Order: sequence, then C-alpha cells, then structure tokens
Amino acid sequence: MDFYGFYTGKIFDAYQFLGAHMESGGVTFRTFAPGASRISLIGEFNDWQEWEMHKIYDGNFWECHAPAAVPGQMYKYRIYRQDQSYMDHCDPYGFGMELRPDSASYIRDLSEYTYQDSRWMQKRSDCKDKPLNIYEIHFGSFKKPSDKADDWYTYTEMADILIPYLKEYGYNYVEIMPLSEHPCDESWGYQNTGFFSPTSRYGTASELMEFIDRCHRSDIGVILDFVPVHFAVDGYALAHYDGTALYEYPHHDVGVSEWGSCNFMHSRGEVRSFLQSAANYWLTEYHIDGIRMDAISRIIYWQGEPARGVNNTAVEFIREMNRGLKEMHPTAILSAEDSTSYPGVTKPAKEGGLGFDYKWDMGWMNDTLDYFRTGPGYRTESYHKLTFSMMYYYNYAFLLPLSHDEVVHGKASIMQKMHGDYDEKFPQARAFYMYMYAHPGKKLNFMGNEFGQLREWDEKRQQDWDILTYPIHDAFHRFIKELNRIYLKHPAFWQTDHDTAGFSWIDCHQEGRCIYSFERIAGKERILAVFNFSDQVQEDYMLELKDARTLTLLLASDAQEYAGTKKYDKTVIETPGGRAALTLTPYSGIYYLVD
Repeated sequence: MDFYGFYTGKIFDAYQFLGAHMESGGVTFRTFAPGASRISLIGEFNDWQEWEMHKIYDGNFWECHAPAAVPGQMYKYRIYRQDQSYMDHCDPYGFGMELRPDSASYIRDLSEYTYQDSRWMQKRSDCKDKPLNIYEIHFGSFKKPSDKADDWYTYTEMADILIPYLKEYGYNYVEIMPLSEHPCDESWGYQNTGFFSPTSRYGTASELMEFIDRCHRSDIGVILDFVPVHFAVDGYALAHYDGTALYEYPHHDVGVSEWGSCNFMHSRGEVRSFLQSAANYWLTEYHIDGIRMDAISRIIYWQGEPARGVNNTAVEFIREMNRGLKEMHPTAILSAEDSTSYPGVTKPAKEGGLGFDYKWDMGWMNDTLDYFRTGPGYRTESYHKLTFSMMYYYNYAFLLPLSHDEVVHGKASIMQKMHGDYDEKFPQARAFYMYMYAHPGKKLNFMGNEFGQLREWDEKRQQDWDILTYPIHDAFHRFIKELNRIYLKHPAFWQTDHDTAGFSWIDCHQEGRCIYSFERIAGKERILAVFNFSDQVQEDYMLELKDARTLTLLLASDAQEYAGTKKYDKTVIETPGGRAALTLTPYSGIYYLVD
C-alpha cells in the first residue's frame, strides 16, 4: 500500500492491504488504529483467545497472521484504549459481517467467484445517449418468503425472482438501496457498520457477485446506493474505533448528523482513503455498474445547511473521489442525491465540477407531485410548476426520481398523491407517468409505484402483489409495462436528453385549459406529447406543427385497454398545413409519432 497516499487521501485500494487477506499458509489481518495501546485478534480459528497483533510500518498499523484461519470463519479486533479499557470491534475493512445483533467479521475469499459477464462489461456505458430506466428496490421487501419481518430471499433466490420481472416490464437498470452491513433494519442500510461487507441478511459475498453477474448476462445494469456522509454509532464499529475520533469529528456540533449518526471527517486523509477505497471496492470486486451517493447536500454544506457555508474539504473530497473513480471506471454511473442549487454537480471534476454523471432532479419531483396533489380547479394557478423545470434543466445532467423517499413517513404512495377519489387517481397517474417519461432526463421509479401501490412502503413487508387481482391495478401495471417498452425503443425519449435540440415546447400557455404539448426529437424521429391535466374534456384543441404530414398514435393513457374511457379506432391523423384538431379527455396524455 502507498502509505503516504493513504495518509493524504489519495488512494483507492486500501482494502487490498487492510482487512483479512488469504495468503499461503493462512490469513493475515491488518488494521489501522493509531490511538490504540495494544490490539488482540480473536476468532473462531483461535477459540476466541487473544493473539497479540504487532505494530508495523510507522506504528499506526497492526498485523497478525493466523495459520489455521480459513474463509467463512468469524473474527474481531479487541482494541485496548490508552486507559487499558477495551472494546471488541468488527473489521472496518472486513469483507463480511454477522447479522445483527451480532457483530463479528467474516473472512471472505473474494476470488472464490468467477464472473461470466465480460460481454456486458465491455459494452456498458454511462447511458448519456442511451435509455436509462431504473427500478429502485429495497432488497428485503420486494418479495418475501413469508410474513415474518426478518424472513428474506437470498441473493441467489432473488436473481430467479427479480431478473425476469425487470426484463418483462422494461427496466434496464436496477438500483438497490444500501447493501453494506447495517444493524438497524429501519435505517434501510443508510447507517452502516460494514462499508466493505455485503449484508448477511441475504447471503454471502459470492452469492451477491453471482446475482450481479446474472443481471449482467440478462442485460440489466446494477446501481448500488453508497453513503459517504455518515455511519452508525454502534460501539463495535467505526465510532471511536481506537479510543479516539478516528473516522468522525471530535466535536458534537458537526460530529452528529440530523439522523443521530456520526459524520465522517472528510478533512482527514485516512477517512478519504477509506471511503474512496470502499467505493472502488464495490465497482471493482462486485462489478457494480454505478453508485448513487446519498445526502450529497450534507457533503456540500455543513450539516446540509447553506446558511452554515460550504464545507470546502468535503467538496474537494467528493470531487477527487469522483475524478479517481471515473478514471478507473469510465463507464460506471455516478449519481448524486442532491437537492441544492450548488453549481457544477454534473460538471467533470477535471473542469472544476463535482464529477457526477447525473444529479437527481428533486425540484422537478417536488413541483410535479405538488401539481398533481392540487385540485383541478386550482391547477390553472399552478400551471407553470410544470414548465419551470425546463428553465433550469440544462444546468445539470438530470435524472428524474420517484424514489423510496417519496412513499414513506406520511408522504403517501405515488398513486395516493394524485388528487381525488380512488377512481380519479388512476387516469391522473397514467398521464403523470407519460409526462415523466416524455420529459428530458433519465428515469427512476421505486418498486410498487408501477402497479399503483396504495399503502406507504414498509421495509418489514413485501409489496402488495395481491392488489394486481383488482382489474384497475392490473391495467395500470400493463400500462407502465407498455410505457417502459416504448421508452426503451424510441431514441427521441433519451438520445438527446442533454441537448437543447432534443426538446421543444409546442404549447405551454394553455393556463385556462391545463393543456401542455411538446416534442422530443432525435435524428429523424419526432415524438409529440400532449397532455390535458384538467378534469374537463378539451374539444378542438388546435395543434400547429412545422413540417408535419401525419400523426401516428404511439400510446394513449385514456385508452380502454388501460382502464381508460376512449376507444381509438383511428391511429393516424392527417395534418394538412401542419395543423390538427384534437379532443382530449380529462386527465389524459397521448404520444404521437410525427411524420
């Protein structure tokens, strides 16, 4: 290991030196604990008896060789503080870890699994000019073997369940909420104890590798949530690891996050090297295709509050980490969950930006959902909530998210957010999703949204799959399936997402009628999207399109096959002089191919 690089926060491979590593004649264990007075290695291989670890290099690193140790065995470090009290810790760089409430690390052989995804790895891209339709899941609550909260399918079993579903319903990427080991189910993985340890809830490291490999062989990319901001407070993990604030801030006012967890101290080179190495570890060892970084506003501003100022050392850390990751993994996707207006988030790091490929468009999400919560009688006043996004859209490379955060904690599910009673919600939701998929930007949809789940998400329960026995939910599910298929098939929806020539308003001044129309364009393909978000039939709406001869129906949200009210006998409309008169049903959206 480059020790100078470790101390200065420049390296991405610290995990290849620190942690438990298979070597000829056993396993060598190494840990970084400059504040410790002494450290003992305890584990299954020595009947949990203390073996002294020895100082190496500059005295801040500790090492011990265990000749009889083998993969699958558990171990801990017993770290003695300066006052001779001690705490048994899991390995910060451990490649596996026990399920809560237990806390030992596992010895893992990362070379045990052999990938068969070379074709995928050679062709994958950051999807800037390709479709990116992401299905976000919480691994333990997509489907469950039983009603028990802690009964989960394994990584291997989920490959059999999830991959066919993604393929059938038109998602080409899956984004998984954090799989790093975590002690509290209710944290959903966002408060980690094992940054290098795939959670044992669902199996072993090799089984996760197999799951990702099988996704790749089915042409499905895998994005993993990563948390570079904070970590769990549990005393057996990173908190006061060597008896000092080694990973966290020593001061409470900036050391504790709004979630009660410990904030990483990004000004320390050792912390930077730890986090950079963790991100690289998932990309390298697990062939992850992208990382979604959580709570980036808390990186940019102290405690996430602009009034407290920019945290310059943390900003520099994220910029340099992204620069390094893109150099090593140029086709991997780096996305930021960021609700701030901080400039340059998706600008390349070498040009002074933060170096993300995509930024979640939280403004679009909030404005759009607020609009659809609003009663139709008041939508004329809120009309330009839907046009505002294109005023700032080209400042960043955006991804449009309808994530888990929008369907928990009293916010209601996406379907429930639609204004009105039960029957009124479905036509609005169909039109809403057509608007989302026609709007520039890559797409992300959380599990359950696609079939109109009505209850909020609960990590202890599987999705309400039985709701598909209701015809209106089944029809909605089939509608989303067709929308996904059309999105993947037609380049106009994604090839020019970040090119101003790829989008053109046709009409964005129908405040009184709540009608919107625009075109998506890529090469010779033109797609017209028209929406009526009022509760009234809009008759004789006159469209004017340059160089248009015909309009061919591509998808209609109000079609009878999707539980709508309209039967489309005529699928091609002549447009003499580029003009066409349309009659739009309430709460409807329609796509036409323009010729």
